[in-house]
Amino acid sequence: MRLWSPRSLRQKLLGLVLLTTLVALVVALGALIGYDLRAYHRTLVSDMTTQAELLGRTIAPALAFDDPRVAKENLGLLRFRPLVSSAAVYNARGALFVTYARTDDKHAFPKLPGPEGARVEDGDLVLFKRIVNDNEILGTVYLRADYELFGRVFDYLGIAAVVLIAAMLVAFFMSSWMQNIVTRPVLAIAEIAREVVERRDYSRRAVKMSADEVGTLVEAVNDMLAEIERRTLELEASNAKLGREVEERSRAEREVLRLNAELEDRVRERTAQLETANKELEAFSYSVSHDLRAPLRAIDGFGQALVDDFPQHLPEAARRYLTRIRGSTQYMAQLIEDLLNLARVSRGKLECRPVDLSQLARAVAGELQQRESGRSVEISVWDGMSAEADPHLLRVALENLIGNAWKFTSKCEKPHIEIGALKDHGHTTFFVRDNGAGFDMAFADKLFGAFQRLHAAKDYAGTGIGLATVQRIVHRHGGRIWAEAEVGKGAVFFFTLAFEAEGTAEVPPIEERAHG
Repeated sequence: MRLWSPRSLRQKLLGLVLLTTLVALVVALGALIGYDLRAYHRTLVSDMTTQAELLGRTIAPALAFDDPRVAKENLGLLRFRPLVSSAAVYNARGALFVTYARTDDKHAFPKLPGPEGARVEDGDLVLFKRIVNDNEILGTVYLRADYELFGRVFDYLGIAAVVLIAAMLVAFFMSSWMQNIVTRPVLAIAEIAREVVERRDYSRRAVKMSADEVGTLVEAVNDMLAEIERRTLELEASNAKLGREVEERSRAEREVLRLNAELEDRVRERTAQLETANKELEAFSYSVSHDLRAPLRAIDGFGQALVDDFPQHLPEAARRYLTRIRGSTQYMAQLIEDLLNLARVSRGKLECRPVDLSQLARAVAGELQQRESGRSVEISVWDGMSAEADPHLLRVALENLIGNAWKFTSKCEKPHIEIGALKDHGHTTFFVRDNGAGFDMAFADKLFGAFQRLHAAKDYAGTGIGLATVQRIVHRHGGRIWAEAEVGKGAVFFFTLAFEAEGTAEVPPIEERAHG
């Protein structure tokens, strides 16, 4: 602004015209170039997606029958597509099935298939496409194609530079010719305004030279001079009134500040009271739950004593009643124990250290298999899983998640449980998957609430507190937990042990991870 201000109106108008022309041309050229580049990108992505779908359809039988030779022949047809530098097909478990690479391609094939979609990587277009047949994922197609967008950008920039130079020269000559018509009467008005400011002579008036907008401006300037003279006197009177109003507002602001400070003190006091009340309520709940166990044990013990000591004196109906009483007391004892566990995971100090999650999961699975040695359940645990967490709390979480999978696969012919981890941009997501009863995702919002059950107690035992305990443990570690399921087709529970940054890649749907 310091360099611009001393210049004349003529120069400013010339500069504004040139600047406006430049901006308009840049916007128009930018829009055209952007549209063409976007169309090129969309066309290339669509072309590669179609190519991947065709490859998926032709290679699907080879994947189904594990015939890499036929798949290799189909993939080799890409040599007629010079744009494709490399391609690969992964099987359902994420292992490389067949590959193709152009002679000049130096890129290594990804070890595992990425999320479905296209992205730009190292100046190339990289695309992953799932091969699906009858709603079953058979594998993934990987394509890497030359991305010529940046070359097109440089070509467009050269064309745009030539157009800009030519257009700016035409605008310069046209603007110079029009300057005299516009600026001369405006400069005359500026001279009158300068004299009025320097001499404080509000009787001066400008001469109207035309009947256009500039003439209207002259009339407006003359009216303004008359109005200024009148309002100068009114301004002096209003200044005194304004001073009084400023003083009143200052007093009001001081009062507001005082009230705000008083309100903050009250909020701090109420917050402290609420924290104290919450601690007292938590301690009371823990004590009540702890003290309830003794009378429940007594009820259960005396019920068992009646059955054992007076077997001939108890009618059949009395035996049934005692059995139901004992069952209810045992259920309530288990419920109290679960409530105490829920309280313990919130009260204890968090002691985080490196934990071998694979070893911990195998230990929990081994205990379940020893406890119910009559069941045959296939349990697979991924190697190399580790986390920075509290070992005790992490074991409690795994006991609940794996125990749930064990319980809800009890009616399956071939039960299978899998514990693994997915890594994406440095973030690790752990999961526990089963092929058991599953649940309706419409009720997923109730899944982690205490005492919430999505299955009848007669079908699957439980108190409805296990998942609430897991959620509290995960939240204490700064992570999150969620689930995906389908009725009759199993469920998978995902959890992290640290907050995920916004913008990270989403974990693929359960169908796409079905083969790990």
